Amino acid sequence: MSYKSKPEAKNEVNEPMAAYAVQGAMPAFYSLLNGSKSVKASSDFDIIGLARKGFAKSALLSFAKKISLNIQELANILHISERTLQRYEDDAIIKTEYAEKAIELARLYTRGEEVFESMDKFKIWIKTPSVVFRGEAPVTILDTSAGFDMVFKELGRIEHGIFA
Repeated sequence: MSYKSKPEAKNEVNEPMAAYAVQGAMPAFYSLLNGSKSVKASSDFDIIGLARKGFAKSALLSFAKKISLNIQELANILHISERTLQRYEDDAIIKTEYAEKAIELARLYTRGEEVFESMDKFKIWIKTPSVVFRGEAPVTILDTSAGFDMVFKELGRIEHGIFA
């Protein structure tokens, strides 16, 4: 009986390199932010770049209009005073922290539209007080990252039919 040793496996992968994304495809939430020619993105890395660079106030206001948020609600979510937001020129680039929060808001509204199968239904839901959120409307807790997490989780529960 002879025992042959197995050849040692090399630590290398013999797979062709492949991109696991469709080039040129935009993240679904991008269409909400596309209120201005200053907002261009085709991949997640472009979205990261967009958040870092910021985008024009006009794009932000166009986005707010699409999701039926007034300036006061938008300012509360972004942690910026209404007056400061109003002082920005339309073509002025908003700061990174505001752009990042706006992108997260666009992701949330896109997810809500997917779950409710209608942006209008989601807009009603997000502004309606709920026991789940201790009697507050979901939109009122979006001023914190924990609030965003809670709303995303609740959308997941709704999608899967878990209402309690």
